[in-house]
Amino acid sequence: MESPIHKMDARFKILLTGVFIAMLFYGDSIFGLVIGALFVVIVTYVSKISFTMLVKSIKPIVPILIFTGLLNLFFLQDGEVYFHWKFIKITQYGVETSVFMLFRIILLVCGSSLLTYTTSPIVLTDAIESLLKPLKKIKMPVHELAMMMTIALRFIPTLIEETDKIMCAQKSRGADLETGGIVKRAKALLPILIPLFVSAFRRAEELATAMECRCYHGGEGRTRLKVLKSTYRDYIGVFVTLLFFAAIIIINKLPF
Repeated sequence: MESPIHKMDARFKILLTGVFIAMLFYGDSIFGLVIGALFVVIVTYVSKISFTMLVKSIKPIVPILIFTGLLNLFFLQDGEVYFHWKFIKITQYGVETSVFMLFRIILLVCGSSLLTYTTSPIVLTDAIESLLKPLKKIKMPVHELAMMMTIALRFIPTLIEETDKIMCAQKSRGADLETGGIVKRAKALLPILIPLFVSAFRRAEELATAMECRCYHGGEGRTRLKVLKSTYRDYIGVFVTLLFFAAIIIINKLPF
């Protein structure tokens, strides 16, 4: 797929993703997050990425979203009381904070997913290595660090798919993974985690062997097929991102 976002310099995309994350944390009101959501919608439309793909990127963090929402809902007890029964108390501040935090986490995941959806792992590795290049002066293994980060990103979808396969296999053997208390469910995860770890270590060993067979020896003397170069698209992206950031700064200063 070719779009202006895909054609941007990967170094700029990484830096602008960092600016976007800072933008979301700087916005301390729902209006700031709405601007962040508008930014995500515009970038998704320009990059021609399906919104369905963004929704799928949220699926793995649903348990975290539920835990975060309930934590804020039941433990923040300032403001008007909406519901009170025994030790359970739901207040206006708890509801507002819960919605705010869930909205922020979803935007963080969607914005970060756009980076990986519009940038190939190889280009991402080169960009990370280029950004970390100054650390070579203090003898940091920059190329190896960039390679490890990219491999980790690459294998996250693979591990998720492997987990689904193992869960389906265990269910077909009669394993009960969805009923019972917390302790029972935790014990039921053991037949899933053990094969998953074995599979992950096996894949790591196979990858290391494949890299050695191809005479991989790090970044020393390494050349690249595509050299990273900045173009007018990158500076337009910087301008638009800073424009949205400025809008959030202005909204923070308005009396609401």
